[in-house]
Amino acid sequence: MIGKLRGRVDAIGESEAVIDVNGVGYLVGMSGQALARLQQGEEVEIHIETYVREDALKLWGFLSERERAWFARLQLIQGVGAKAALAILDALGVDELESAAALGDASAFGQAKGVGPKLAGRLALELKDKPPPMGRAFAPGFNVAASAGIASANPAENSGSANPARQDAVSALLNLGYAETDARRAAAAASRANPEAETGELIRLALKELST
Repeated sequence: MIGKLRGRVDAIGESEAVIDVNGVGYLVGMSGQALARLQQGEEVEIHIETYVREDALKLWGFLSERERAWFARLQLIQGVGAKAALAILDALGVDELESAAALGDASAFGQAKGVGPKLAGRLALELKDKPPPMGRAFAPGFNVAASAGIASANPAENSGSANPARQDAVSALLNLGYAETDARRAAAAASRANPEAETGELIRLALKELST
């Protein structure tokens, strides 16, 4: 099984890319957002979810381990296959997906192509009050929530990475004794109310949310 590829972007298509690893070209299915961040000829590290079927082997690729972990988690929901999971990630991005899961926001899931009201409601119901997926730890000190797959000098380019202020707010709430699911839900609500808020403001908004 293949868990990760490190190589050069050889070609980029509408729904997949070819990653050249020591002369071997791996065809990797990826979301539109991920493909838009690739440049032909650049060196990349791609987190892989390998699907083996009786008549095929399919590689799905992600620019962060956090994205791959959510891709796998989404498919545990009845009615969500690989394409639907990819569409959800493409429509929401990981931060908004985590917020939608924490808040049980069916309308957010409904933004994804091919996700109707019934499936959106099921996603909201089954993901709410559950911690985010842990993912794989590739090295000592590896932080799954903060993993970005491809380093960039511009934080805006690392859309797979976690919102640092929101993660700090969650940690602060946990230290105050709140349950993880409550802390994540409150932090998500605070972040949605004020996406530009720094950690202190997020904590204040989250505490207000928890008090209601």
